[in-house]
Amino acid sequence: MITDANGVPLAAIVTGANRHDVTQLLPLVDAVPAVRGKRGRPRRRPQRLYADRAYDSRAHRKALRARHISPVIARRGTEHGSGLGVYRWVVERTLAWLRQFRRLRVRDERRADIHEAFLSIGCSLICFRRLLSLC
Repeated sequence: MITDANGVPLAAIVTGANRHDVTQLLPLVDAVPAVRGKRGRPRRRPQRLYADRAYDSRAHRKALRARHISPVIARRGTEHGSGLGVYRWVVERTLAWLRQFRRLRVRDERRADIHEAFLSIGCSLICFRRLLSLC
């Protein structure tokens, strides 16, 4: 899952439990829809991407820079306390919001498309609740 700075889900991909998350980094970034805002061409990519140590690789940093995204990724082999927890908790909070939905807490569906549909509904409800809180 990729979120904005407020925890609103921008894109989510369903994978098997035995797949590593880093294999889905670039498809997830590419799945972010265009965001309308100011006049002109809509923004399609984030300016920065914050990630934990699992995503630290030269190839991924290079691919993100090629997409004009500055990667802010903790380095492997360094001490903890990189300061990314200040930003990373937003994603963890969004994942906790998704776990409030019983059908998403434990995956009982055999078919991935059904689980992805429930994930989309959960993300839509999170966006709807966020809009209600702003009004």
